[in-house]
Amino acid sequence: MRALLVVNPKATTTNDRSRDVLARALASELDLSVEHTGHRGHAAELARKAVESGMDLVVTLGGDGTINEAVNGLLADGPAPHTALAVVPGGSTNVFARALGLPNSWVDAAGVILEAVREGRSRSVGLGMADDRYFTFCAGFGMDAAVTRRVERSRRKGRASTPLLYFQSALAQYASRQERHPSLTLSREGAPDEPGLSMAIVQNTAPWTYIGAKPVHPNPEASFDLGLDVLALRGLWLPSTIRTITQMLSSGQEPHGKRVLRLHDADGFTLSTPKAMAFQVDGDYVGERRSVVFRAVPDALRVVC
Repeated sequence: MRALLVVNPKATTTNDRSRDVLARALASELDLSVEHTGHRGHAAELARKAVESGMDLVVTLGGDGTINEAVNGLLADGPAPHTALAVVPGGSTNVFARALGLPNSWVDAAGVILEAVREGRSRSVGLGMADDRYFTFCAGFGMDAAVTRRVERSRRKGRASTPLLYFQSALAQYASRQERHPSLTLSREGAPDEPGLSMAIVQNTAPWTYIGAKPVHPNPEASFDLGLDVLALRGLWLPSTIRTITQMLSSGQEPHGKRVLRLHDADGFTLSTPKAMAFQVDGDYVGERRSVVFRAVPDALRVVC
């Protein structure tokens, strides 16, 4: 089996020595090539070339952003049924890998992947699409994307990506009063528009993210095997926002309330706003948007897991 290992040198859980160990382990079972990413979008370029050259497998070592790029490269020219994806967790959160049931340790995950390769074990998962970009587990419009933007700015200044950094960024963003006023509208075929929304979280699977080992569940029923789930808030007033966050952190309670809008297993919809708002996919800030069309793409990607 011909395979490409795409390594993000900034993977937070590995060093040069451990990456060499991983490459040698994979090379013991695969006809392996190794490439290191050098700039944003490079993983997509490498994955696309892997499909064009007939590779059977693309393995990523990095975080969710690296995986997102690789997925978009794999599918850049349409379905790629002959090239599967395997992910070795190397980021700070690794939501997609954990949603696939992989251990959060790169060593243990690599062992699972090698066993799956030997046994020919894989599955197809559905993806979400935001305009022309695939996402594997989530997208966000408004507050959560603005928090992601703050975190990325802090990381460029040398701060580590930790739960504390996200918490501080969320408090700072809320205190700034930006994107707090309801201006988003959710539109979908066959249903009335839902105006007056302040932010929206779109999920392709659950959980949305983790705080350490604890999963966070805006939409607990989201699944790779179904359509898209949405949690949107009508205003970010402090009491209702705190109540919703508490519900998201609870293992036995789904978010609900007068200011909460939720959709389950949706085929598609549009989020629009007269004033551009922050937007993120798979935990990466990608700029500001006035409108994004979302749709579910069933059985879009074959993964080794």
